[in-house]
Amino acid sequence: MSRIPFEQLPVDVRQAVADKTGAVRQAVTAPGGMNSGIASVLETDSGPVFVKGIPTGHPQVRAQHREAAVAPYLPASCPRLYWHLEFGGWSLLGYEVVDGRHADYAPGSPDLPLVEAALAELQEITAPADVEIKQAVDRWAQYAPRGTVQHFDGDALLHTDFAPDNVLIAGGRARLIDWAWPTRGAAWIDPGALALRLMDAGHPVESALECANRFPSWRDAAPEALAAFGTATASLWREIAEQDEALWKRAMAEQATVLARALGTSL
Repeated sequence: MSRIPFEQLPVDVRQAVADKTGAVRQAVTAPGGMNSGIASVLETDSGPVFVKGIPTGHPQVRAQHREAAVAPYLPASCPRLYWHLEFGGWSLLGYEVVDGRHADYAPGSPDLPLVEAALAELQEITAPADVEIKQAVDRWAQYAPRGTVQHFDGDALLHTDFAPDNVLIAGGRARLIDWAWPTRGAAWIDPGALALRLMDAGHPVESALECANRFPSWRDAAPEALAAFGTATASLWREIAEQDEALWKRAMAEQATVLARALGTSL
């Protein structure tokens, strides 16, 4: 999605933002990311605010609505959502500014314990019953082996995408961002998702699974559940790589296959 500076929003939309923040004195477009038509840090009369948003007619606007709906239930490791604005053809979210950098997942990185601590905090959160979010059994149904999708069921609030771009390091802690795909399911899914991202950053599969095993949800999961996760993850990433042969997607598909085999799946 192409991104525009805050100043190119319609005047009435910018005024609607200013009505919530006070006068906007400066706007700096944030680097990185692909899913927002606008992503800017604003210096305002009420302090700094990170504003992200997309046109209300865009197909991804539903994901942004999910992100806004789940925000009140997120742990302290996640930036606070101040407001959600739908105005003038734009859907905008105003967030706490986190002055940090993306996490480094390389073996031996001092960021790794911080990421684990943030995930441990999230593992304690139950998915809100009154918010319409994805169900893990639905997300993985077409990828899991026949008769195994029930293992993905649960009531934990899951992030499911622990790409380093979705984790900021600031103030001596890891902050989880980009909640476009909050999911209700088995708590062990997130440690498995993190393990795959660690492998992509250069960790051997044994080391990545040692990390996952530090979470009680993963340690207590049935072996057949973890094997089903391995098969489903490998199948999902194989499909992604077939649809778009970007090198990083092909690499993720290869790592997912290695993970699946380590979890007892025969591929």
